[in-house]
Amino acid sequence: MTKTISAFEILSPQFGNAVQENVSLAPYTSARIGGPADVLLTVKSKDELANAIKLIWDNNIPYTILGGGSNVLVSDAGFRGVVVLNRAKEVKFEFGDQPQVWCEAGVVISNLSRRCIDKALSGLEWACTVPGTVGGAVYGNAGAYDGDISHNLIWAEVLTENGIEKYSVHQMKYNYRSSVMKRNEIKMVVLSALLGLKNSTKEEVSVKINEFSERRKSTQPPGASMGSMFKNPQGDYAGRLIEAAGLKGKRIGNAEISTVHGNFFVNHGETKASDVLALIQLAQKTVKEKFDVELELEVELVGF
Repeated sequence: MTKTISAFEILSPQFGNAVQENVSLAPYTSARIGGPADVLLTVKSKDELANAIKLIWDNNIPYTILGGGSNVLVSDAGFRGVVVLNRAKEVKFEFGDQPQVWCEAGVVISNLSRRCIDKALSGLEWACTVPGTVGGAVYGNAGAYDGDISHNLIWAEVLTENGIEKYSVHQMKYNYRSSVMKRNEIKMVVLSALLGLKNSTKEEVSVKINEFSERRKSTQPPGASMGSMFKNPQGDYAGRLIEAAGLKGKRIGNAEISTVHGNFFVNHGETKASDVLALIQLAQKTVKEKFDVELELEVELVGF
């Protein structure tokens, strides 16, 4: 009988101590929720990420990628396969009449937004309160305050089954919180991105970022959450519908639909993913019954 080689045994020769077995995912998610991954692999450059994914694809290993760990709900049972933790964070600014920034996919986009202050570069102010990474933003067309990544992206360096390619913003086929990647139309992974910026002044960029940060503090809850739970239906807001359905403050276990904003579900400590899922289903069912609107998840479910 042939012995099955485990994912750990396949990845360890190349990645050594960066590969760990049976690791809780809760500390790696913004909601602080989630069971163990069979294998956790931490990569620290786009080349390591590409090599890891090639190895995973070649061996048909189930996998998912975590950057900032926002916009995901990880099952209490965890993930059967490899979770690739993307810590590739190199950044290069290019100045001139049409300034740009190149960054690896693991760069936290809110940090990148704030780095633009000292460089007197505008265009990423909308991202100052977005919790995820550049890779996640490119994947899901992240946005806030009337801006999104589709307005900045020049090209994304991606790994496909044909190798490493550059995809233009047009090839990403963006629409609201969606892309060719998120719709699973093409198998690919974001390695890095080139973003377009504009020349400005430190003062102007700083004022805008402070304004957005203050707005976020006044309209969104503090604490551990996944970010916006549902996409906004056309012409309406998920948070408004959830509030109008009388669900703000509703709790199951230690999971609560925020009293501050109905589209944020907060972890009040030792929350189970199953409790959050029950709240999700309650919100979808109630909003459908009361307003005949189907709430579509913005958050991705992992390990369910």
